[in-house]
Amino acid sequence: MTDKPLQEQIIEEQEKSQGVSRRDFLKTSAVVTGATAFLGGLPIFRSIAKARAQGEEGVFEYPLAEPANQIYTVCLQCNTGCGIKVRLLDGVAAKIDGSPFHPMAMYPHIPYETPVAQLGTTEGAICPKGQAGLQSVYDPYRLVSVLKRKPGTKRGAGEWITISFDQAIEEIVEGGDLFGEGYVPGLRESYALRDEEIAEEMDAAIKEILAEKDTEAKQALVEAFKERFADYLDVMIDPDHPDFGPKNNQFVFAWGRLKNARKDFIKRFLHAYGTNNAHGHTTVCQGSLYFTGKAMSEQYVDGKWQGGSKFYWQGDVGNSKFIIFVGASPFEGNYGPPLRSPRIVQNMLENGTKIVVVDPRFSKTAAKAWKWLPGKPGTEAALAMAMIQWIIAQERYNPRYLAAVNEAAAQANGDPTWTEAAWLVKIDEEGNPTTFLRASEIGLRDPEERPKSSNPDETYMFDYFVTLVRGEPTAFDPYDQENSIYGDLLVDTEIEGIRVKSALQIIFDAANQHTLEEWAEICGLDVQDIIDVAFEFTNHGTSAVADIHRGVSQHTNGFYNVYAWYTLNALIGNYDRAGGLIKASTYKADGSKPGQPFKIKESNGDMHPFGLNIIRFGEKYENSTLFARDGYPAKRNWYPLASDIYQEIIPSIGDAYPYAAKALMLYMGSPVYALPAGHTNIEILADPKKLPLFICIDPFIGETSMYADYIFPDTMYMERWEFQGSHPSVPFKIEAVRNPAIDPLVPDVTVFGQQMPMSLEAVLMAIAERLELPAFGEGGFGEYGDFTHPDQLYIKMVANLAYGEKAEGADSVPDADDEELRIFLESRRHLRPSVFDPQRWEAIAGDMWRKVVYVLNRGGRFEPFSKGYTQGVFPEEGPNTFGLNPVQVAHPFGTLINIYQEKTYSTKSPITGEHLVGYPHYRPAGTSLLGEPLNDEAEGYDLHLITHREIMQTKSRTASNYWLLALLPENSILIHPDDAKARGLKDGDLARIRSASNPEGVWDLANGRKVPMVGKVKLTQGIRPGVISFALGFGHWSYGGVDFKINGELIKGDERRIRGIHANAAMRIDPYLGNTTLVDPVGASAVFYDTKVKLTKED
Repeated sequence: MTDKPLQEQIIEEQEKSQGVSRRDFLKTSAVVTGATAFLGGLPIFRSIAKARAQGEEGVFEYPLAEPANQIYTVCLQCNTGCGIKVRLLDGVAAKIDGSPFHPMAMYPHIPYETPVAQLGTTEGAICPKGQAGLQSVYDPYRLVSVLKRKPGTKRGAGEWITISFDQAIEEIVEGGDLFGEGYVPGLRESYALRDEEIAEEMDAAIKEILAEKDTEAKQALVEAFKERFADYLDVMIDPDHPDFGPKNNQFVFAWGRLKNARKDFIKRFLHAYGTNNAHGHTTVCQGSLYFTGKAMSEQYVDGKWQGGSKFYWQGDVGNSKFIIFVGASPFEGNYGPPLRSPRIVQNMLENGTKIVVVDPRFSKTAAKAWKWLPGKPGTEAALAMAMIQWIIAQERYNPRYLAAVNEAAAQANGDPTWTEAAWLVKIDEEGNPTTFLRASEIGLRDPEERPKSSNPDETYMFDYFVTLVRGEPTAFDPYDQENSIYGDLLVDTEIEGIRVKSALQIIFDAANQHTLEEWAEICGLDVQDIIDVAFEFTNHGTSAVADIHRGVSQHTNGFYNVYAWYTLNALIGNYDRAGGLIKASTYKADGSKPGQPFKIKESNGDMHPFGLNIIRFGEKYENSTLFARDGYPAKRNWYPLASDIYQEIIPSIGDAYPYAAKALMLYMGSPVYALPAGHTNIEILADPKKLPLFICIDPFIGETSMYADYIFPDTMYMERWEFQGSHPSVPFKIEAVRNPAIDPLVPDVTVFGQQMPMSLEAVLMAIAERLELPAFGEGGFGEYGDFTHPDQLYIKMVANLAYGEKAEGADSVPDADDEELRIFLESRRHLRPSVFDPQRWEAIAGDMWRKVVYVLNRGGRFEPFSKGYTQGVFPEEGPNTFGLNPVQVAHPFGTLINIYQEKTYSTKSPITGEHLVGYPHYRPAGTSLLGEPLNDEAEGYDLHLITHREIMQTKSRTASNYWLLALLPENSILIHPDDAKARGLKDGDLARIRSASNPEGVWDLANGRKVPMVGKVKLTQGIRPGVISFALGFGHWSYGGVDFKINGELIKGDERRIRGIHANAAMRIDPYLGNTTLVDPVGASAVFYDTKVKLTKED
């Protein structure tokens, strides 16, 4: 018996079952009180803990329902970026709910004009990670002081000293003997070329060098360059290789998660500095998905293929009648909860929607499927090609859509898009498809001179493309809006001595590379299942969709996997259709739209970055001076069709290829933890000879920043600005604005005479101030005034967003009324002047001030629900209507989709010198950069390693959320019972994962410590035999989970934060590269899913 009140008994029982109590929470506030480098050592943390405790002790007053105690902003617990409403208690974030304005958090989202005064108790949905965001922001292990590696200790040793912000800026800019190891170059040393005019002249001369094909003539141009710029050769990295560019490029800036506004800030800084090395993390997420989308979206402009967007399509699954999820699980991730998963379930229950899941693991999405197809990892394209074969053979494709060769024909069909299915492609002597046939090649039509769209004063020669129309060669312009032309679809013939095939015939031939039975065997699936799925996929007109994600892209064959599935969608013509494939649509806030009040690119000066970037993206190896020296194969891969190649940044620095770097600044990223084979980065980061200066901007001592020379604290997502954008699954045009909801828990610093929170912005502005960079400081925005505080960029961008995208402000938002203004000001009363100064904000916004208030009161700008779709106009029904869905998205892709890629074919491999393949096809996964099979199975590595996601964790940044850890304290190694039995493993046993490139099965941290890749085994029928999987986000070895020394004082870690296994270090290293994971050489993905491993029992 107990005398405690019933409510307190219930609370205690809940605490026991959750594994984390109020006492635990309060106890963590004392964990690090001995070191004010951490949040837990500051008085504010006791206030946070007190507010948390009051909430649990049954105080029934609910001030959180008051609109003046709420701020609308954007979550960043994962990359979905749902709109959130932060409820505040005495300035402390006490609760997080979904924003009813944001379509990701409420369906349908409420009208934008709804007064915020009416919404105190109205909220949208948010997932567990979103609700636990309080624990990310109020993490006691957050840094609040600058940390410097203790002089005399090695990188990664875990010993730090705190220094002032000003001292840190001085040291990283000026360099010197900073650690007792000898001279360290500062950022001033790399800021070598400062004359924009000379930079532009050099860049033009280098373009001539790159364009020259003859080796001797190219060398002559190099010598001419050296003679012309003799007075400036000291600023070049290597005058014998002028295409490397200036020494400015030896400063590399890299990031993990980054969104607009901060992205614009960083771009402005790096452009002013003059470095061409600004690289993101795309390839660790779903690189080949993005860059296949880019290749498929290239348009033929001014005589060449260009202008492709780095993006991807996603299924409009809320309106689909049939869905194939491939390598995607929206009930656990994949931008699913809370937007997509409720719509899928609703459609299944109310409309009979069927779903198929292609995944070796029986995911939570698979549990709701009509069919679960546990195919072999890496054979995704084989399944798509099998379906393509059956669909074309059975003539169950959309013939009218595919036959349209130009825009006029697409418009006549009522289609927003069209393809090259009926375009003719030349076939070489070996039978390989090459480039499109041009009309002049067969004497059909002469090329014509046309003005360039980029510069009407210049012209180019347009050579018409060719299709067969009922067997007759016909010239056409793909963007002709007047003459509808429909071509023959399956063509294999000869015209004027030139063998040609239609693009669809080429794809059909690739699909006939194997019989259906052979395709089924390659995939490890039943042939009847493949036929059943293909039949059902073509049984719903354009309201069926194959929705793909990283499970398709993160293979060595990822580009062609994605290409095959996107082409499968094209066979039914579902692009831009309700229930089909759609793209994201966001409002512009950069001043590029007519009438927007602030052109944020304006400045009082600039630089002109140029030269080869260190990860070699967007460049062709055969054009470089390195090719003239080295020939094939290149030392490392080059990526003409991709960018943001995360796995290349640090290994390229380690190899000094193409040149040495002097400094790396890393923002919000942890490549060591996040990358497959990320352990290869450790040796490089730990060695100052390979990387002289390593600077991190990180709220924590993480698995990568633990090797830094300096760590600058940063504001977190409830304390800062960013424009989140949207995702392809959202049909509405939106722009969500992340803005300060709580007072930053980092101290203020002074830059340009202004107080601002210590943050990314403060670091970059302080460097700019010390180096006197253009585009910053007094008059930094040119005619728009000074740039001495971050608000001067961010408020301008909000004003642009509020103005809209139409001339004369025709779609601008209303002015906030007095009540809205009152709520806006009162809800921010807890923010200090360096963060929120109404007079400063109003002065920046000018006449747009009340419109800025209106937008921020709603956390961004969101198109009305009624404007997401539009009714199309279609011809009368006939034999070729293919079950058309008349509903289209209001913001379509709306142009040519490349199911045959001439530009890709015209690109050569930097390894072999051979042309890339320009059409979807299957190639086996698990090959080296040289294209050689790894064959690790012969050495006993007979289990296929994959990863998955649990809704409770992201890939790395939620491991400190104790509420989430209470739901799932650690992950497991999923294994089929038959595989477990063969290895003598039982449920709950500890086992170690080993691979051919990591036979010891450890993370070697290069500091005397090794972390074994050991986890608990979980037996399940829900995984394909021969495959094992672990959930990402667990198994940390830093991030507040281990001990560190700050100013000589030991800071104890919390071991709850590092439970479980993280087996990325088992993922295969490419044998040719030696220090990098396997890669997709075309789409650039870092490869997660092509490693064979052993699983051995641990005693």
